[in-house]
Amino acid sequence: MRGLFVQGRSESEEMRILSGIQPSGKLHIGNYFGMMRPALELQNKGDAYLFIANYHALTSVADAAAMRQGTWDVALDFLACGLDPERTAFYRQSDLPEVHELAWLLSNVTPLGLLERCHSYKDKLAKGIAPNHGLLAYPVLMAADILIVQSNVVPVGKDQKQHVEVTRDVAIKFNNAFGETFTIPEPQISEDVAVVPGLDGQKMSKSYGNTIEIFGDPKATRKRFMGIVTDSKALEEPKDPEACNVFKLYKLFATPEQQADLAARYRAGGLGYGTAKKELADLFEAHFAPMRAKRAELAANPDYVENVLRQGAAKARALASETLRKARRAVGLE
Repeated sequence: MRGLFVQGRSESEEMRILSGIQPSGKLHIGNYFGMMRPALELQNKGDAYLFIANYHALTSVADAAAMRQGTWDVALDFLACGLDPERTAFYRQSDLPEVHELAWLLSNVTPLGLLERCHSYKDKLAKGIAPNHGLLAYPVLMAADILIVQSNVVPVGKDQKQHVEVTRDVAIKFNNAFGETFTIPEPQISEDVAVVPGLDGQKMSKSYGNTIEIFGDPKATRKRFMGIVTDSKALEEPKDPEACNVFKLYKLFATPEQQADLAARYRAGGLGYGTAKKELADLFEAHFAPMRAKRAELAANPDYVENVLRQGAAKARALASETLRKARRAVGLE
């Protein structure tokens, strides 16, 4: 697990790993390399749980049909990309009602100032998003997601690390107040996960409108690749591959030999950015073609997908029910 060392446990010991992703839009290359692929790689590293965070998505999705479709799309995408339901409990957040009761119990030991200092909350306010309880309490619900299955490893990006730190603070406060109840989780930050540039060179993000969907329409996707922003150097001029958004994306899909070859052609001159974009699009299509075919098979068998989600929820609820009973006894509700 890339050098991870958690509270005295070695990598060879069993760990309970939790990841989640919101169904708030079509999944893109940034999601794939930043969250999906690392999560799938963890299937063989421990007891893995992966949930579709549809409760969290309510802070940004206000359309019921879009929520249902987005949730379904995430399920198809992950299964198509290699999620093994025999190794990962895969479920919808909304299928674990225990999470919400635990969130309320945790709310009573969570300082308001701790939530107000969270970067994501302050960032949303700075962007003019109207504050509400959902935005403010988002980290408490995330804490409940993590603690309800007693996860000890939470793979997150650097931008989500603070939310795991909030979870740790809240769990410690609860344990100090009511006795040892929760496992204290550790964030796993994968330093070698690349920041995926979008079409404009900023971090690829739905909020910037600069994404390339992993399962979008093939013709439209190729057109998106051709729209990647580059400098204005002429065809014959040498170019710096490391300063080029096209090459940065190319490196995500190419072998070391392919990377070296394209980099040499950049530096030699005579290579147009249009040619590089076409080669990038070809690699992208080759990478995702088998997954696209698998996704089509899954879409034609919705009963199988639904069964996977229900079985995953059943496994997660067995843990969640046990944790909630423990927490209820701790505070005197039982």
